[in-house]
Amino acid sequence: MIEIVHENSIPVSFGDCDPAGIVHYPNHFRWFDATFHALLRRWGGGHNAICAELGSIGLGLIDVGGTFRSPAVNGDRLDLVARIVEWNARTFRLAYKGMIGERLVVEGFELRGVFIREGERLRGGEVAPLRAILEAGAARAAS
Repeated sequence: MIEIVHENSIPVSFGDCDPAGIVHYPNHFRWFDATFHALLRRWGGGHNAICAELGSIGLGLIDVGGTFRSPAVNGDRLDLVARIVEWNARTFRLAYKGMIGERLVVEGFELRGVFIREGERLRGGEVAPLRAILEAGAARAAS
């Protein structure tokens, strides 16, 4: 199995923070999503290209969670790593870990699926073709 991982370095600015001066928690979820999309660009050509290849309307979110271990403040640089840690028939799971230096700031996860439109309905598509696209991109980069 080829590991699908991407690291994003995020400068924390004043506008990311709440009145207490720490990062407002929804921003962590925004950064999870941005890092996921950067992973797709790096290994598969981006969300739109992948969806076109899969005949999908999106790689949608099913479940998400985060644990906030320590605060991030204006001027910090958050190094956020996204890793696909589990592949199932119709879902895949990402794990996120955000660090400032050696200090753990946030851990999180997303459970996502490949969504296909059938008439007026959406259904979960097979994840194996997505896995093949991303692993092929990672294998090309490794060679």
